[in-house]
Amino acid sequence: MNRLEARTLLTSMTKSESLLRHMRTVELVMEAYAQKLHQDAERWAIAGLLHDADYEAFPDKHPAIIVEKLKGFDENEIAHAISAHYTHWNVPYETLLDKALIACDEITGFIVACCQVRPGGISSLETKSVIKKLKDNGFAAKVDRNEVHKGAELFGVELQEHIGFIIETLKRNKEELGI
Repeated sequence: MNRLEARTLLTSMTKSESLLRHMRTVELVMEAYAQKLHQDAERWAIAGLLHDADYEAFPDKHPAIIVEKLKGFDENEIAHAISAHYTHWNVPYETLLDKALIACDEITGFIVACCQVRPGGISSLETKSVIKKLKDNGFAAKVDRNEVHKGAELFGVELQEHIGFIIETLKRNKEELGI
């Protein structure tokens, strides 16, 4: 599967602009990490792009629908990473891709939420501000803080460095993302 095919699959199931933006941000972060770690950037980006593709259309079956579709394309590694992108699903983390996706999903969404309450958006966002907001359970209350911490731990990255890497990645795409 290439990225064009992945985008076609995504837009066949997802219409929400905010959800599409979330998946695009995770796509960008996954691609950047793949490049940093000398992994397959296209595959990592596709995993980020499609990780929530079925959430809007099939919330009660998420992520089973997208996982099955990916298996139909013989994209088993990406399918497994998507099936494991939430620790409460108790799917084992077998590859670096699996660990990267769990590490990047929640925190990337949280960082975008932080951008939305700052006059300068991501341009003025600093790691320490994100860490402070993580401690405020009333802010972006749906973000599972345990997932943020567990994801970084599984991926083997220090949370502050991880947040800084994500901020810098998103800054390079701030116009496209509107953050």
